[in-house]
Amino acid sequence: MKKKLRIGIEVQRIFREKKHGMEVVALELINEIQKLDKHNEYILYAKDDVDNTCIKEQDNFKIKTLSASSYPTWEQIALPRAAKKDNLDFLHSTCNTSALNLSVPLILTLHDIIYLEKTDFKGTAYQNFGNLYRRFIVPKIVDKSRLVITVSNFEKEVILNKLKLPEDKVQVIYNAVNPKFNIDYPTEEVLAFKSAHSLPKEFILFLGNTAPKKNTLNVIKAYTEYLSVISDGLPLVILDYDRKLVEDTLKELGKEQFIENFIFPGYIPSDKMPLLYNSSSLFLYPSLRESFGLPILEAMACGVPVITSNTSSMPEIASNAALFVNPFDHLEIKDAMLRFFSDKDLQLNMKEMGLKRAADFTWKSSAEQLLSIYNSFIF
Repeated sequence: MKKKLRIGIEVQRIFREKKHGMEVVALELINEIQKLDKHNEYILYAKDDVDNTCIKEQDNFKIKTLSASSYPTWEQIALPRAAKKDNLDFLHSTCNTSALNLSVPLILTLHDIIYLEKTDFKGTAYQNFGNLYRRFIVPKIVDKSRLVITVSNFEKEVILNKLKLPEDKVQVIYNAVNPKFNIDYPTEEVLAFKSAHSLPKEFILFLGNTAPKKNTLNVIKAYTEYLSVISDGLPLVILDYDRKLVEDTLKELGKEQFIENFIFPGYIPSDKMPLLYNSSSLFLYPSLRESFGLPILEAMACGVPVITSNTSSMPEIASNAALFVNPFDHLEIKDAMLRFFSDKDLQLNMKEMGLKRAADFTWKSSAEQLLSIYNSFIF
């Protein structure tokens, strides 16, 4: 019988209510690992927060919540102490960084190294601090890691070239789509969701936030150009973005009259996102830079056509199932929107191709690849 491994998994922020991409990925993989592996022993290291029931303990899977005054002290002090005390065979840190002074071997998931390419400090203070912290930690922790996992072949090449690593030190495991995005939701449920969030019958969806890479300014420019051509065009729903910021941008553009075409539903819980996608007619994702681009697949799995960027990982992930644009050219984004809404055959074809493409990515397959790495890990 093969040796029973004692594996630590670091997911500091997995219990927070508003999970970001890295926490979503870790949660999905852990849920699948729990189904697949009843042999090895696991210890999950997290910080306690409001959503602390999203993962349940099992006979071979224990959860330890560690306390600290800040993210760095949790990672650099509390985490290595716990890993040493628990006598791990190795630790898997899942969110780009880890402790510099670990006493056990390390596997690191490095989702991206955007912060090493450029830091323009146009984000929030929290985002700017995070970028500076990662700029300091990542080059050092990559050298200390036995293996680096990343999420696309595009990002693997970026990491290899930027950090001068041997190719066999970086492996790719794709992200995937939760089956909840594949459900054909009843019309009544979709209508009830729209009513609860004051959403219109039809709309364009954009997941905007203040991170510069999300390209919100060019989306606003493109959308107002689209409205200039089609005055009764569909409204634009912007998630996770402040109305005042859009008002200020429109004022600078001299297009204040378009503010009523923007809708701001506020925070939508992750378990309701499939309903949001299902409610929309088109998903805009012209990001400037992505290591993967999970929302592309989530929208496709819901049967929603996608306009995305022809840069970084997005062509790799979307394949031939999306309309591609230069994200730096807002007029090209506008033209893609006009083309989409003027061609019914294109709309149907994009829906069908998107459903097929999303089906290629499952969390079970990703977790099987991760478990294979765990079981073959050389200490």
